[in-house]
Amino acid sequence: MLNDNLKLRGDVSIVLKNSKGEVKETREVKNLIVDTGLNVIMTRLAGTGVGVMTHMGVGTNNLTPAGSQTDLLGIAGVREVLDSTTVSANTITYVASFEAGKGTGGLVEAGIFNSNSGGEMLCRTTFPIVTKGADDVMSITWTITLLAS
Repeated sequence: MLNDNLKLRGDVSIVLKNSKGEVKETREVKNLIVDTGLNVIMTRLAGTGVGVMTHMGVGTNNLTPAGSQTDLLGIAGVREVLDSTTVSANTITYVASFEAGKGTGGLVEAGIFNSNSGGEMLCRTTFPIVTKGADDVMSITWTITLLAS
């Protein structure tokens, strides 16, 4: 009998740079694939009409991620369009940049979405505070890996 134990793992890398391009802070954190995200994955496998992931958002609420959450709890600014989406073997990597003046303040949460507002959230993470100034640029690289354990 074949027994597959599949598991999704999310790894998030955050890099904050000042206006000169010098690295100010970095964070490496894990994420939670939320219930709506799991549903998006299943409906995409079935070929139905749920949209692909297109945006990333950051926010100011560090409440522990829970499967029932459907949006960031304290969004900071607007969701940013993903710079890239790359699929390789059993991983998908999303990258977004929050340029100067966008997503500023004391940031502690991030999420991936299939719309610039509303839509479905794939995953959410919280992290120790990253203080993004108005002139800073922050990039987030989010890698989701499907593992057969």
